[in-house]
Amino acid sequence: MAFFLVLVGLALSLLVYTISKARASKGEQRLAVKNTLGIASLESKKFVGFFHPYCNAGGGGERVLWTAIALMQRSEPDVVSVVYSGDIEASKEQIIDKVKARFAITLHPESLHFVFLHSRRFVEDATWPRFTLLGQSIGSMYLGWEAMSKFVPDVYIDTMGYAFTFHVVAWLTGVNIGAYVHYPTISTDMLARVQSRRASHTNSGAISSSAVLSTGKLLYYRLFMYHYAMALRRASFLMVNSSWTKNHVDAILTHSDPLLDALHLPLTVCGEIFSAALGIFGLPPSPVPRALKEAVTVYPPCDTREMSLFSLEGRERIIVSVAQFRPEKDHATQIQALSWLLRKYPEHRTDGPRAVRLVLIGGSRNKDDTDRVSALTSLAESLSIREYVQIAVNLPYPDMLAYLSRASVGLSTMVDEHFGINIVEMMAAGVVPVAHASGGPLNDIIVPVDGQPTGFHATDAEGFADAIHETLTLTPTAEIALRQRARDWAISRFSEREFERGWEGSGWRNWL
Repeated sequence: MAFFLVLVGLALSLLVYTISKARASKGEQRLAVKNTLGIASLESKKFVGFFHPYCNAGGGGERVLWTAIALMQRSEPDVVSVVYSGDIEASKEQIIDKVKARFAITLHPESLHFVFLHSRRFVEDATWPRFTLLGQSIGSMYLGWEAMSKFVPDVYIDTMGYAFTFHVVAWLTGVNIGAYVHYPTISTDMLARVQSRRASHTNSGAISSSAVLSTGKLLYYRLFMYHYAMALRRASFLMVNSSWTKNHVDAILTHSDPLLDALHLPLTVCGEIFSAALGIFGLPPSPVPRALKEAVTVYPPCDTREMSLFSLEGRERIIVSVAQFRPEKDHATQIQALSWLLRKYPEHRTDGPRAVRLVLIGGSRNKDDTDRVSALTSLAESLSIREYVQIAVNLPYPDMLAYLSRASVGLSTMVDEHFGINIVEMMAAGVVPVAHASGGPLNDIIVPVDGQPTGFHATDAEGFADAIHETLTLTPTAEIALRQRARDWAISRFSEREFERGWEGSGWRNWL
């Protein structure tokens, strides 16, 4: 017993020392940044930290990050943006140049600082082949510790979805925390699928077919959901990218589990006692989770400028899909939909310029993605429609734009797509979208305008085929009107200016 108490005492002493060191080094860190950036005085400066380990990836999440920082550079001259990046192979100048080339966003280096992290491997899928959610979350906490040990901001904003870093930031620094959530790490839908033993890309058939394995996974998910909710409640403000994400995040913020509440009570009490005891060492207590009940929807900025110049007339009978070859994108349903289209409406099975073609454009990240592409090719062959299917892997951006300028129909079959930037881009390009009747495409993007449609929805392969047929057989007048209506809606609703208004209205400045 005495030995156990000694170990506990040593652990607490180490924790207090770590917290004390992190908070005490704040002044030294800022002085170093002041010298690096050439800042004349620190008196009026505030530092906003953005946790984005993959900031150089060039995707939609990165557009959100850089658009927000560019806005702050224009509107908040006394704010220095600090980006916690794991892109150690790139310099500050190289990242800024890539942002300019990829997004046409100009960043000012004098108010932008990078803190480079060397532990990003701990949040990668490959590091955690089993219990991936848990492993990545623990890894993010370590990465968060590395970030805070190198620089403590005035406000910490996670823009990638690493909510478990909130615990580390709260304990080590005591600063206010916010986030822009693209997709909840776990959702009530995921719990429901496991509980009902429904197979999906997040619940394999081997588990869903076994009562024992399903029970074990459900307990794992319950524990994870409970602690994910605790992490989100540490935030002072939360922004989300769609109404689908908002509904799920709001549900998570109010999530409770009576059994786990009871089991967790001793740890809660110990945490409160320890937080209060920090005062003995001259340290302010760590902030307790807030009573945050609701997130604010801020639609992501979509660059539609070039696409909006494409002609709406003279479109070819091309059905285009733009999505990475990941399992949740469900490309197989797209090929099955084409098969249904050609069988149910044989008039589309023609040769020459009037022939219908399905073009799957997407990125392949690894061997798993490559194997999925091979499986899609085999599926098209087995359905005897291979000549109608074209698969374009890692297509250059200008070539992708060329397809969008010619295509008639845009296809997206992912279930519960949280937003759908690819669909917004299709609409801006004049492509009529046909998407799954769920998530952002249903509730936010493909919605009626003045009682008129901006696209179509479906839930299965045959339904997608029917919607594609309807689009391809519109009268010329109705077709142009639909394309124009969809374009106008996409440009006005999901523009950079609308994102900036939402970001400013989120209340982040109140916590600076």
